[in-house]
Amino acid sequence: MLRNIIIMKITTHPTRKANGTAAAAFGADLIRKAIQERGEVNLIVATGASQFEFLESLLQQPDIAWDKARFFHLDEYVGLPITHPASFRKYLWERFHSKLPVPARAFHYVIGDADPVLECARLKELIAAHQIDVCFAGIGENAHLAFNDPPADFETEEPYLVVDLDAACRQQQFGEGWFDSLEDVPLQAISMSIRQILKSRTVVITAPDDRKAEAVRASVKGPVTDRVPSSILQEHPDTHLFLDSAAASLLDGKAC
Repeated sequence: MLRNIIIMKITTHPTRKANGTAAAAFGADLIRKAIQERGEVNLIVATGASQFEFLESLLQQPDIAWDKARFFHLDEYVGLPITHPASFRKYLWERFHSKLPVPARAFHYVIGDADPVLECARLKELIAAHQIDVCFAGIGENAHLAFNDPPADFETEEPYLVVDLDAACRQQQFGEGWFDSLEDVPLQAISMSIRQILKSRTVVITAPDDRKAEAVRASVKGPVTDRVPSSILQEHPDTHLFLDSAAASLLDGKAC
């Protein structure tokens, strides 16, 4: 099938901190613009180690009317309570949501320890009513987008789905220190789907570290394939990749 390939916008920065700061400043401009034009903004937020500096810097950006911002959570482990150290709800609350200077208009979490089928249905009803302005996300070591591990489902129109986590993904979560052992990492997650992410007006990817370099290279320079889920971003009309030097190291100096 002939696919419509669009050149992604790529910027690189020498350090993780500089990269996260640049992504946050760019994202803040998009947020302000949406609020100015429509009186509100709808956002998707991600978690994980790649988002530490980005979220910290986003909180420091000036003149954002956070009370006009509606947030949608990208993914969460099935069966994990919010009290677990690896819970992405806990992550977002402690690192971002609770630190907003004013309460957000809404913050729709993925409740991982709810019935997965019912939770997907609940989230579907919520997100169906809103056009997403900006999706903030990362790229996994296996090139997953959200928790859509390879081979990712590029076709489903369901906004949220239950996915199986592959070995590489589970190893990454353990390697980053979220779990005491590999066996503790859940086998499934509730994830926003690929097609729902692509419905966002703008996608902002923050992907630091040399351990992401191969996934970045495959996503940017390789073919669009469900074996490299983030490669689908080549088809999105307004995707911006923010990379530190280590993550961009396999791009042959062609990032700009």
